[in-house]
Amino acid sequence: MSSLNKAIIIGRLGADPELRYTAGGMPVATFNVATTETWKDKSGTKQDKTEWHRIVAWGKLGEQAGEFLKKGRLVYVEGRMQSREYEGRDGVKRKVFEIVASIFRMLGGGAPGERVESKPQVSAQGEIEDDFVPEVEEDDVPL
Repeated sequence: MSSLNKAIIIGRLGADPELRYTAGGMPVATFNVATTETWKDKSGTKQDKTEWHRIVAWGKLGEQAGEFLKKGRLVYVEGRMQSREYEGRDGVKRKVFEIVASIFRMLGGGAPGERVESKPQVSAQGEIEDDFVPEVEEDDVPL
């Protein structure tokens, strides 16, 4: 039996992506996307819970994330979950979970005051596709 490792999220960027290059010259962008779940508790009071997702985009996809994505933008991200361990500056070993992006799509609802001319979809191969439409209504996306 095969297995599947796929993550799909729609949320808002918490900050502009950080674009760096490895020692071998490979571009890599990291950014955080917030998703929010909203519900009413037993007393009818609205409750919110926000989760932050760390995204990593390699190669051309990373370069394009650095170019196109901005803080506050609504974005669709598709990729795979990955965990990795590292040792912090304090010597303590830590484990992080992140989504390695294979595609992203800027959705409507840019940052406040931002003029959005185009909303390309970008794949890990660096191809920009303008015909992608996710099966999600913008009203269903948390703010």
